[in-house]
Amino acid sequence: MTPPNPDLLDDPSARSPGGCTGPSRRTVLRQVGFAALAGGLAALPGAAAADEAPALPADGTPFQPGLVTDLARALAKRAYAAPRTDDLPEALAGLNREQYAAIRTRPGSAVWAEAALGFTLEPLHRGSVFRSRVALALIEDGTVRALPYDPARFETEGVALPAFKDDPGYSGFRIRARFRGGDLSDFAMFQGASFFRLLATGQGFGVTARALTLRPADARGEEFPEFRAIWIERPGPGGPLVLHALVDSPSATAALRMSLRAGDASLCDVEGTVFARAAIDHLGLGGMTTSYLFGPHDRRGSDDARAGAYSSGGLQIRTGAGEAIWRPVHNPETLQISSFVDENPKGFGLMQRARDYRDFQDDVQHWEWRPSLWLEPLGAWGPGAVMLLEIPSDSEFNENVLAYWRPKATLAAGAEMPFSYRQHWCWQPPEPPPVALVSGTRSGRGPENRRLFLVDFTGQGLAAPDDLQTQLSAASGAITSSTLYRYPERDTLRVAFELDPKGEKSCELRLALQRAGTPLTETWLYRWTP
Repeated sequence: MTPPNPDLLDDPSARSPGGCTGPSRRTVLRQVGFAALAGGLAALPGAAAADEAPALPADGTPFQPGLVTDLARALAKRAYAAPRTDDLPEALAGLNREQYAAIRTRPGSAVWAEAALGFTLEPLHRGSVFRSRVALALIEDGTVRALPYDPARFETEGVALPAFKDDPGYSGFRIRARFRGGDLSDFAMFQGASFFRLLATGQGFGVTARALTLRPADARGEEFPEFRAIWIERPGPGGPLVLHALVDSPSATAALRMSLRAGDASLCDVEGTVFARAAIDHLGLGGMTTSYLFGPHDRRGSDDARAGAYSSGGLQIRTGAGEAIWRPVHNPETLQISSFVDENPKGFGLMQRARDYRDFQDDVQHWEWRPSLWLEPLGAWGPGAVMLLEIPSDSEFNENVLAYWRPKATLAAGAEMPFSYRQHWCWQPPEPPPVALVSGTRSGRGPENRRLFLVDFTGQGLAAPDDLQTQLSAASGAITSSTLYRYPERDTLRVAFELDPKGEKSCELRLALQRAGTPLTETWLYRWTP
């Protein structure tokens, strides 16, 4: 279920202006169709048959609110047609990561490069693992303008771009933004299946978000929905960059409106609707993936000079009841699936809390610069569960940890589900829990085949002597000892304890500190496996 990782190939809220007068949305659907969107969707049925649609969109076609939603709804009523990749020459499909990375945007060729806006757009070439085409179009003055392939946008080193008889389209795009009014720098990337990534000020690419997640780690096989077309609105002065995306998969389609703002904490507001082409009983919303190879509590098989190698250290959850949870992630021997049942969660995310160079000692990757991604549901999401998948990995580039929200409700064929949320791509979440945070988790061999755990909590006044109550339990195995160590100079309290697994293959651990029944800390959850 691990998707291609763009890191392997390239290192690192205003509404739509569609309130214009013009033809009805049904008429626009007939004019635009799918083939009309950069030629990349010619095989897809739309509101009008593909052979009724022009080869390219007519300049000046109005882009009206609801257009993409109507396209997704119409597409879901038709049989799935997989995107073509056989039109990509082997000279591009066979590129390795270094060769593909040599295809770069030619300076000055980005969309809006001369417009002095807060953003520029760089279409990305197809090739290597990025073989599918995404139809791209701009929305300027409320009208659609195609973004056709142009080889002059690219410069290469050691790679010859072939001549194409037909427009090959693009595999996605990169967005650069001006943070704090400075020079343009990396801000976002949309490429591969329905994956996208954002950065906040001073960060490097890390965690990857998914527009839609279907059946991960499911015996029936996972589906990877794909972006089929994306419309990008020309941003106004100081305004957000707004995208409209059409997503397609054998089981479902989706329409998304995404509003992006770059900053010290970059924001992405997502409004979407999923349309079930077939019955769906395993849907994931707000999916996000990250890499975890080894760290202070899990160095399985790592003979490495560095102190750690991971993009995110744990899953943070704020439940609907307000409980603050921290679950360190790890690199297990076998696939691990965890379910955190909840109703109307306040938020969850894959977070990077280690922000010191000394936490990693890595002069190349600088894991301490990776984003945290906090997701805040907008509106009531009802009952469901935050899901966590941890997959064995032997490479720091594998995104082997996946988190997402799985609604309890299922979708019948033909049904639709609206949703909305806000993503905070940040250094710290927007509203830290009102309790002491887990600031460290360490684990190692203890006496007599036991495991020693050191869990640090940090918060003002926590280390002062008082009547703290330690809530420590193991669902299997046994806790054999527990000791508190106070470090007032660091506002830190350490809980040291030993776990006797008693031959169990996994042990669920739970730890929190209270005073008079009132939580003082996050709830630390951990699944130990051999």
